[in-house]
Formats: sequence, structure tokens, C-alpha cells
Amino acid sequence: MSTNGKTSRILQFIAPDERRQFGIETPFQRLAWQMQDILGDGGILKEVVHAGEGPPVPKHASVSIHFSGFIEYSDAPFETTSHLKFPRMMKLGRDVTLYGLELGLLTMKKGEFSRFLFKPKYAYGDLGCPPHIPPLATVLYEVQVLDFLDSAQVDEFMDLSMEEQNNVPLSTFLNVLDTQRSFGNLCFNKKRYEDARERYKQAMTLLQNREPVDEEEKKCLEEMKLPFLLNLSLTYLKLEKPQKALCYGQKVLDISPQNTKALFRCGQACLEMNDYEKAQDYLTLAQVNKPFDPDINTLLRKLALCYKDYLDKERVMCSKMFWGFKGMEK
Repeated sequence: MSTNGKTSRILQFIAPDERRQFGIETPFQRLAWQMQDILGDGGILKEVVHAGEGPPVPKHASVSIHFSGFIEYSDAPFETTSHLKFPRMMKLGRDVTLYGLELGLLTMKKGEFSRFLFKPKYAYGDLGCPPHIPPLATVLYEVQVLDFLDSAQVDEFMDLSMEEQNNVPLSTFLNVLDTQRSFGNLCFNKKRYEDARERYKQAMTLLQNREPVDEEEKKCLEEMKLPFLLNLSLTYLKLEKPQKALCYGQKVLDISPQNTKALFRCGQACLEMNDYEKAQDYLTLAQVNKPFDPDINTLLRKLALCYKDYLDKERVMCSKMFWGFKGMEK
């Protein structure tokens, strides 16, 4: 599209003062009219395309976002996460390196999709970032907040010595564990199983290092291990490591011998390892606790089919061996 006889492609090579002299309005200038100045200095302009819900992203959060960055007159982004189904969690103040983007994220809510214009002082400065970002460039970012977790309390706790960690109130310690579990679950749901495993194992290390002050706290800590051990068992199944999955399932049974989920996980692991008899034992015990559970009954049917298939193959193999011996006798 032409403007005053000059194409938009040519406009990018005309200095800003010269454009103003001829009354030429650039695409970013037109976009700026419909945007909000969030700092009051014109350095970061924002347009909410789709509103989010809940509180805004807190200062020390870890965020999962989709974003694409554009320079003016370019249809293709110079950086984007659009090719990622599940972008990784990024810690504000550490992983988000663009100052304007970090400040912009603090104004956003979960599910929100917004556009930002960042002036050079909030983006790539006077020098730009060759070869993609020219000097003194204003950049456009399209950002969607998929999820976030406030990790400030966890970060503060991890900075403490082991002795100091033992001295924090139990309620604070349990909040840290709950956040770690939420992190792990978020990674698991995004199929980032290695990351989920590390979060769950980190929580287990904290639990093992905690020295209970009395029997009541000791019992509480033992119970807190159960969801992490169960999650580790399931995570190792997803990672196709059934022996590890069985190990963590058995650790749950050491604490809670009738735990139905643990019996089910152990049955799953044994089935994956073709240990049909042990799988039968675990799943039968799980079925006693929950006779009408569809997952347990479905897995028992699968076990029966696998075991039948195994016996059929054994029968065929024995038959071939038998006929082989008969042939040798002749």
C-alpha cells in the first residue's frame, strides 16, 4: 500500500524526522493511537486484544507465554514461540531478558492476549541487535499468558541454609511443597515429564531433609510424601521406566499399605514389565478397595488379554519344539 507516493517498503529507509516533515504516519504510529501508555513516559504502549482472568502476573512469578516480536514493516517475526505447543516456564528477572516485556507481563492476567510497542530504551537500545534489530528500533510484541505460578516463596526458601529451612514454620514449609507440586503438575500436563520429575524429586528431598519437632509433625510429613511418590510413579510410567515406577509405588505402600492408587500404579508397572502374576496381585488388591473403578477393571481386562496372548505364544513355541524333537527321532 502506498503513502504519499512512497511504498511502505521505502518508508523504512526514511528517517523519522523526515517522515514527520512530510506528514507520513508509519504503521506503528497508527497502532499507537489505539494503545494505552502503561508507564506514562510513552515507552511501553499496550493494547488488550483478549482480556484474561484473575490477578495480574506477580513480580517474582514463573510464566508460560506465547510471544512473537516484530520490527516495523516486517510481516515475519524476528523471534517467536508459536512453533512450541508447550513453551517452557520462564522466571521473571532471570529468563525474561527484554526489560519492556517483563514490565508488560506484570500488567497481564492468565489467558490474556495483548500487543505491546516497546521504545528502544525498553527494548534493544541505541545499538539494536544486528542483524535482526536495527539501531533505535521500536518493536512490536504480541504476547499471550498461558499460565503462571508465584514462585517468590519457593525462591526465598531455596536460598536458606538447611538449618534455616528446618526452622521455618511448618505452614510455610507446606506452602513451598504445594507450589513445587503445582509446578510439577503444570510440567506434567504439558508433557514435560523430565521437568515434572525434577520438581517432584526436589520436593521429596525437602521432605527427607526436614527434621520433625514432634510425632504429629512426623506423621504430617509422611502423609505429604504420598502425592509426590504417586506422581513420581506415574511420571516414570510416562517416561517408559516401569522399574522406577514400581519402586516409587512400593514406597507409597510402605507408608500406606492399602493405598489404591499405589496398588494400581504397581500393577501398571508390572504389566509393562510383563510380570503378569505380580500385576494380577496388585490389581486384584486395588479392585478389592474399589470394585467398580473403571480404570482398574479396564487394566485387569487388558492384563487378561496380554496373559492369554503370552500363553498362546508359549503354546506355539512348545509345539514347534515338540515337532522338532519328533523330526530328529525319525
